[in-house]
Amino acid sequence: MSLYRNNFSGQIPSTIGALSNLSYLDLSDNYLTGPIPVQLANLTTLESLKLSYNNLNGTIPDFSPWLKDYNFSYNSFWGQIPCNFRLADPSAFLGNKGLLMEEIKVLCSPPSTRLKEVLYIDLPIIVFMAFSTLCCLFVSWRRRTMKISSQESNALKNGDLFSIWNYDGRIAFQDILDATDNFDIRYCIGTGGYGSVYKAQLPSGKVVAIKKLHRLESEEPAFDECFRNEVKILTEIRHKNIVKLHGFCLHRRSMFLVYEYMERGSLFYALRIDSLAVELGWRKRVKIIQGVAYALAYMHHDCNPPIVHRDISSNNILLNSSLDGFISDFGAARILDPYSSNRTVVAGTRGYIAPELAYTMVVNEKCDVFSFGVVVLETIMGRHPEEIVSTITLLRDCPSLMLKDVLDSRLSYPNNNQEVAQSLVLVVSIALACLRFHPNSRPTMEQVCGQLLGPGSPLPGTLHLVSLRDLMNPAICTL
Repeated sequence: MSLYRNNFSGQIPSTIGALSNLSYLDLSDNYLTGPIPVQLANLTTLESLKLSYNNLNGTIPDFSPWLKDYNFSYNSFWGQIPCNFRLADPSAFLGNKGLLMEEIKVLCSPPSTRLKEVLYIDLPIIVFMAFSTLCCLFVSWRRRTMKISSQESNALKNGDLFSIWNYDGRIAFQDILDATDNFDIRYCIGTGGYGSVYKAQLPSGKVVAIKKLHRLESEEPAFDECFRNEVKILTEIRHKNIVKLHGFCLHRRSMFLVYEYMERGSLFYALRIDSLAVELGWRKRVKIIQGVAYALAYMHHDCNPPIVHRDISSNNILLNSSLDGFISDFGAARILDPYSSNRTVVAGTRGYIAPELAYTMVVNEKCDVFSFGVVVLETIMGRHPEEIVSTITLLRDCPSLMLKDVLDSRLSYPNNNQEVAQSLVLVVSIALACLRFHPNSRPTMEQVCGQLLGPGSPLPGTLHLVSLRDLMNPAICTL
């Protein structure tokens, strides 16, 4: 009887013990609670029992010795494992912290003297019976293996995948559960709309970030698609300024991504904490901007087909211990189809979304370019440039502000450092070009990188006299 993955809840009914001819029972991957009914354990015909991935508890009862194929993993069982399971594969009991697996050999007593005498006297009969039994079990096992293989094949088609690169999947999964105490809130370092992020130290000493989808969201098809999308994109791209994906678990009961851990958190967080913002000096901020630009240029121009992130924001720029910037969170990313209109629903973070998406719904690289422009100004200003963005997008003009008035006042004014002053003028002029209302008038990320790698333009006068309108540079343009 195969009843796995049916959203069953409550306790296993004791009346199941009345099924006197039951030989195969699979209740795995449901929401069952309570103990295993003793009536089920007393079934002498039961040969295969799968109870993994439920919320069952209590002790595991003694089963008939004919039960040869079983899985009690990832529940909440406790106590001693019955003696008839002393030769079991430990994987059948993983994920049950209360089970005393290490005591099993001590607790199982040796055969009695009387039993030894019987073995010697009736040995020929026992050997014959054992051989016959093994033949029957082999035939039964072969049938079950073919059936289970078929079920696993179907499961893979449905997306039940687990992969941790350079690790054994099963061991790594248990390591992650142990490292986070089954995703306890104490290890949570951030929460967003799709899920929570946990910090975990694996037995090897490696520290990783676990992005786990909320349970309710993981059951929604839209979130499932978002998760698969992020896995697909991050397994195909490699860039020094894109956060590395170490692995993933795609399963209805547990969906998470295993990322490279970024010690300094998000750019958004760093800019809003005064002590961290001061640590982010002008040169470091320009370096972060350069790293993000190089990563976007790689996605837009070196990937085939191009990849559009669709949610570039300061929350999705992460910083490592050296304060280098990395693009993260590819859940909304889109692989552009050259033979499609690429129309889609609006995705992204409010305040960073390109204005044309409100009426065209057409996604292309220029959407990321606009978002990049917002992030650049935010990085230089230390706050979201809401007024500037609104003026450019609504009035199609640049506000009459002086550059010195928008620079982050928590940092020293760079009036005596020509190199830093030139860098700031350059990145702000690039940002304003990226914010142009018409997508075709914005530069490509390839052009942006060319400007960032170039010698830079001389200052259009003394720094404190430079206005934003002075920096609406027609040379940084486009098509």
